[in-house]
Amino acid sequence: MTSFPALGPSSSFLQSSPWRAALALAVVFVMLATTGWTAVRGTKGDANPLATAKTAWQHATFHGRPLPDANGSPAALRAFFATLGRAEKRQLADRYPLVVGNMNGAPVKLRYRANRMAIDDARRIEEQRTGDHRLTPVGRQEAGRLMHRLESMMSSGRQILAFDPAGGGRAAEVFGNLPAAQRVSVVVPGVDTNLSTFERTARANTAPVGMAQSLYGAEREARPGTRTAVIAWADYTSPAGMGVEAATGQLAEAGAVRLRALVDSLPSSDTVSLFCHSYGSVVCGVAARDLPSNVEDIAVAGSPGMRAGNRAGLNTHARVWAMRDSDDWIQDVPYLEVGGLGHGADPVDPSFGSRILSADGAVGHAGYFAPGTGSLRNFALLGVGATGTVACASADPHCHSDLL
Repeated sequence: MTSFPALGPSSSFLQSSPWRAALALAVVFVMLATTGWTAVRGTKGDANPLATAKTAWQHATFHGRPLPDANGSPAALRAFFATLGRAEKRQLADRYPLVVGNMNGAPVKLRYRANRMAIDDARRIEEQRTGDHRLTPVGRQEAGRLMHRLESMMSSGRQILAFDPAGGGRAAEVFGNLPAAQRVSVVVPGVDTNLSTFERTARANTAPVGMAQSLYGAEREARPGTRTAVIAWADYTSPAGMGVEAATGQLAEAGAVRLRALVDSLPSSDTVSLFCHSYGSVVCGVAARDLPSNVEDIAVAGSPGMRAGNRAGLNTHARVWAMRDSDDWIQDVPYLEVGGLGHGADPVDPSFGSRILSADGAVGHAGYFAPGTGSLRNFALLGVGATGTVACASADPHCHSDLL
């Protein structure tokens, strides 16, 4: 058991509420770190195949002309691909699968094709690692698990929009016809999200793929005539476990940049809704102020805070919704931000200013996307634009105000 030195009432710095709150928060995360609640995510060194591939792209020519900046604006990249024929597009995807597969502005179906090739390349590497006796038995076992996960991602009909094998890995998958969609929902997951946890066999709807699948099915049920698409967006580096990374906003800041880039790459005619779970709500809160006008709704569930003191602090035009079920452990975290620790006020506190949704049927911190729950149905209604029919929490009489 970790012990801490006693501090008596004469300690003047503890007389102010912010310092007491900061100390309490520090104690919480020291306890988490020292009692084994943190998770350590192993890496395979500093190799960054996507960066290497982008460097090769940058120095290459195509039909005697330089290729465009792989990190350029979606509009510029769309314009470039519009000048190419089908065979030329495939040639680039075959030559630079990691680059094209992660390129906002490249044709969506071309990205699916490119990522299938990139995933197969990564699968072969993991297959070799399963027999590499320089690794520990645990390391070979982990390589085998990841190999099977990558094989699953290559299954027929899967639409992988982004794939980066570096470190723990990042990915995004589409459900529905994204190019033809009228309304796009983006699921932003929380801690411990990587290629190994992108999907799960048991308790499938607690992982990004299962969350998005559940939401897509519920949206189709709620309004079959609406052309919808749902993106399982695990394309940011999330905190590893409930340690200090999860208590600060550094990874959320980087994730927000990537989230904005995704939304900017979608057609401006699409209506976009964000569904942000746990630490994903921190990412959405940071991203909120710079999102384009077609993002109409931001909904958070099991949120530790959105890096803001209230809804006005998000500086967003979007409607902000929040839910939390009664047995979600996240309600016990300190809802404050002091010295970079913590994520601000509680989004389900009436004083925050969110529209508070019912989470009826959800169980625990990871149960919001379970089929048959009121929480999933509420998300689906937001996703299809039926905001006036959502079930609000009884504590929020203003949830339906100003809705069509």
